[in-house]
Amino acid sequence: MKTFLLLLLASVAFAQSNGAAGEANAVLPGAYQLYVDLHQHPELSGHEVRTASVLADKLRGLGYEVTEHVGGTGVVALLKNGDGPTVLLRTELDALPVEEKTGLPYASKVRTKNDAGQEVGVMHACGHDIHLAALYGTAAVMARSRNTWRGTLFLIGQPAEETIGGARGMLSDGLFSRFPKPKYAVAFHDTNAEAAGKVSVSPGYILSNADSIRVTVYGKGAHGSQPQSGIDPVLMAARIVVTLQSIVSREIPPGEAAVVTVGYLHAGTKNNIIPDSAEMGLTVRSYSPEVRKRLLASIDRIVRAEAEAAGAEKPPTIDHYESTPAVYNDPELVARILPTLQQALGKENLEPGGRAMASDDFANYFAEGGVPEVMLSLGAANPEKFREARASGRALPSNHSPLFAPDPEPTLRTGIVAEAAVLRNLLQ
Repeated sequence: MKTFLLLLLASVAFAQSNGAAGEANAVLPGAYQLYVDLHQHPELSGHEVRTASVLADKLRGLGYEVTEHVGGTGVVALLKNGDGPTVLLRTELDALPVEEKTGLPYASKVRTKNDAGQEVGVMHACGHDIHLAALYGTAAVMARSRNTWRGTLFLIGQPAEETIGGARGMLSDGLFSRFPKPKYAVAFHDTNAEAAGKVSVSPGYILSNADSIRVTVYGKGAHGSQPQSGIDPVLMAARIVVTLQSIVSREIPPGEAAVVTVGYLHAGTKNNIIPDSAEMGLTVRSYSPEVRKRLLASIDRIVRAEAEAAGAEKPPTIDHYESTPAVYNDPELVARILPTLQQALGKENLEPGGRAMASDDFANYFAEGGVPEVMLSLGAANPEKFREARASGRALPSNHSPLFAPDPEPTLRTGIVAEAAVLRNLLQ
């Protein structure tokens, strides 16, 4: 047994250093081909039928035990390799309702109708195609090098991340009861804020919680020339929008991160008609549960108070229709994988991570499943363009931009090396 363990550790060390680049290069052509295919055929959240099928077929071809239609279009793939822990690696399946303007030869030309019946362009503007292709490359590396790890590799293709419901849907469909519950959960997300070849990670909160709120206030319709005979919901809504901005500046302690944004306000059909209702859409962000609770309570108080102050005869409706907790990188897990990443990538390519007010429902695997998590940031910007942008003080197109275009080959290569290194570290 002692001899076996020594050989195992030696092979792991080799794979994480000199052998890692060779392993990634061996699977890179297949991963790149998959990336281009997925980029050209994006699908909206909850409709990832082709994407899920392609991923499932690819993983079956590598010898994984694959289950489809978990939580909708979700994919689960298991590779059992003796006694040891179960470790989850997640990728996302969905794209965004964005018309691509990158000019790439493999740019998406897909147009479809969204759930509201509107015709929209569809694009992988958040890099989920990169995540999918990197996971496939990593899956191939792990399947070919079973002598370097022990346990069960648990891969998931998660639907509907962009609508922050996919993780919860998979959990509700028995993700951790139908399949082995993982000891750890790992995810990567690409970004143009870092050059391809770089990876960053930090402990603690890294992405915010998010709440989507739909507020409807009710007035009394009237002719625009006779406002005294109506109750104006547009004025009511305007007061609410302004007063909401005082929550962060006057109710949240300085130093605590919080955002309350009103993304839309819809009311009326004609300039000389006072409508009988107005609707607002809010996104609310913070890190800590305490600040989140305070934000939501304050929004509720302000909306109801402004409606009452306006003399509304019907109370407002406040609909909380989407939510996800904050992504919290387990500090012990981060400390464990840092030396491994330094060895696999080189210290110069591993950077401290930062916080962002973006959100990701990856957080639900800890919040609802109790599984310690770590999400790493994967640089995706062309290194030369990144240096030029830094020198000129301008920013490259960010995630969700119609111009977002990762530098695929170095991004995929680094993602595969980093994912395989982290998984081998945890699968011991």
